[in-house]
Amino acid sequence: MATNRIDLRSDTVTLPTRGMRRAIAEAEVGDDQYGEDPSVNRLQEEVAALLGTEAALFLPTGTMANQVALRTLTRPGDDVLVPAEAHIVLHETGAGAANAGVQFTAIGSSGVYDADDVRAAFKPTGHIVYPPTTLLVAENTHNRAGGVIFPDERLRPALAAARRLGLATYLDGARILNAAVASGVPAASLATGFDLIGLSLSKGIGAPAGSMLAGSHELITRAHRYRRMAGGAMRQAGILAAAGSYGLAHHVERLGDDHANARLLAGELGRSDDIALDMATVQTNIVVFSLVERRGVPDAAAFVATCRERGVLLNAFGPRVVRAVTHLDVDADACRAAAKVMRAVADGS
Repeated sequence: MATNRIDLRSDTVTLPTRGMRRAIAEAEVGDDQYGEDPSVNRLQEEVAALLGTEAALFLPTGTMANQVALRTLTRPGDDVLVPAEAHIVLHETGAGAANAGVQFTAIGSSGVYDADDVRAAFKPTGHIVYPPTTLLVAENTHNRAGGVIFPDERLRPALAAARRLGLATYLDGARILNAAVASGVPAASLATGFDLIGLSLSKGIGAPAGSMLAGSHELITRAHRYRRMAGGAMRQAGILAAAGSYGLAHHVERLGDDHANARLLAGELGRSDDIALDMATVQTNIVVFSLVERRGVPDAAAFVATCRERGVLLNAFGPRVVRAVTHLDVDADACRAAAKVMRAVADGS
């Protein structure tokens, strides 16, 4: 294993910066279980203001945020419409079925859908056979589709269709700040029209842990109960909340650097005849590419293993699909060096 490794597995692998560590050390804390942690309360107010909602709730992880949202907005046996290859379906070890008792119907393609997709998949309440569709989920940016931004011209009509059908709406906005910086649209505008919105603090803005749910006072009060039910009630959580507040204050605008580095990485990978990728999907900080299926080109598992031996860490997303994610701990030079390794491994050299 190389000692100076380049970790592109996820934007969750970042280490707290010196300023963030200072904020953690100096955090004012109390017992959040009783609502008495000043740093948590401050963060919740900051996120509610950022997303234009009445209230927000701090949770340990993004998966818990998604699962609490499901518990808050659905009942066991409900049907939930999700974009194809949604994180809430494929990356949470079956939690939606185990915890919320819901089933999922995937709609659309490449991480997005439209109003026609919503209407076609909707199952009415009271049908003798079908489970009732009660919730529409969007993912912005969409992880497995390559960090793509949900186009507003498709999303808004879909949300309007959901409202007319009586559906609740949830935005898995773990990387909503990436979407906001890349599109130039404020996060509050991207969150408009959703009952609940999730936001991750441990991805692009580099906090060591934590995610948020934002919405109305009523829904956040309900979510608070389900957070405790899931084991998410915390005590002196201000040491984590302070990191989130620091990231929101100092690491949002620099997300543009991650996006530029992702485009650089994708461009360098595109020089290989053995790697296929669609530059149109490289809109934020995620690069998803395929290894061409021909003699001498490794599959994803072998490719990732060899890259790791040479100091570049990646994740396989399918038999021949690989994901790389840029973040605040990798710069342009690291991306060039990583791409050089990846081209060599793909080419069999």
